[in-house]
Parts: sequence; C-alpha cells; structure tokens
Amino acid sequence: MSSNRERDRAVQSLVALAKQETSHAVSRQNLDVILKNLIDVATHKSWWSQADFPNPAPDELQARYLIHEEPGSTYVLYLNVMKPGNKIVPHNHTTWACIAAVEGTETNYLFTRTDDGTQPGHATIEQTGVKAVSPGGGIALLADDIHAVHIEGSAIRHLHMYGLGLEKLTERLAFDQENNTCYVKPIGVKTRRGAN
Repeated sequence: MSSNRERDRAVQSLVALAKQETSHAVSRQNLDVILKNLIDVATHKSWWSQADFPNPAPDELQARYLIHEEPGSTYVLYLNVMKPGNKIVPHNHTTWACIAAVEGTETNYLFTRTDDGTQPGHATIEQTGVKAVSPGGGIALLADDIHAVHIEGSAIRHLHMYGLGLEKLTERLAFDQENNTCYVKPIGVKTRRGAN
C-alpha cells in the first residue's frame, strides 16, 4: 500500500474515532482518546513531509494545509508548518481541539479567564501553566480553554484536529493580557487545500 493510501486510511480511522468519542458530549476524557490516536498518526513522519507539504515561503511564518474535513466543516484535520519566531496570542477556539507534534516543539502557554465575560471587549486572563508539545506528545483543548503558542528553536510540523473548521469559527476570541481586552480573532493565514 502506498504511503498516501496508508495516510488516508489512518485519517479516516481517526475521524471515525473522533465522531464516536464526541457523539454525545465532549469531555477531557473523550479528547484524551482522540489525542492518543492523533499522536499515533503524527508519528508517521513520512506522511507529512516537506515534499508533500512545503515549508512556508521565505516571507511567511506559517503554512496551514487542509488534510480532511467532513460535511459542514466538521472533524477537520490540518497540518500546520510554522517557522521559529511565530507567536500566536492567547485565544480560545469555541470548539474542541487536539494538537500532536510530527516534528519540532511548540510551547503552549495556558490561561484561565478570570472575569465574568459580561462586558464586551473586556477580559482578564491569568496564566496557569506551560506545556511543550514535541514528537510523541500533544495537547487537547476544550472549546473555552485558552492558550498561546510560541515557536522557538526550529520549525515545526504539527497536526491540528478541530470539531469545527477554523474558517467557521467566527466567535473565537483573542486576549490581550496587558490591556485586559479581547476581540474576535481573525483566521490568520489562508488554509491551503491538500498536498502537492
């Protein structure tokens, strides 16, 4: 079986598992099961090579590739390729997310929102932890979890799976801890469709 066919089979199996685990409710326990499978898919480095998914252009910090999506932009899997120096501000997703490393390490800074969310544009957050995501590991986030990402050292290739595609997440928030503000987070880089 070719590498691409193996990859496609593994992705289909991952999606089926994710559907099963989230069919009634989403919990940290459900996401841990999905994440474990996503980490396994990420261990196959040859499936996510630069030949199929090129690095960002010299003037870009990130390239995001769509690997799979179900109807309605659900159960969406992306490959993110990011260069050192890329920083993503604290944000939530408004859907569940699982992230697993293929290559390189990203540092996730975890936050909790400490205000009641009733005042538009105002938010206070407090850092509660740090988690490095490296090959063989990952992180799972519930819809309201808040994290920031820094890429240091070397470029990364990481798989990101979401309950709903980034293009549909029109209510996710970015947080400015220094100014105690929040705003709707734009999608950022445009998603590229498929491998070369």
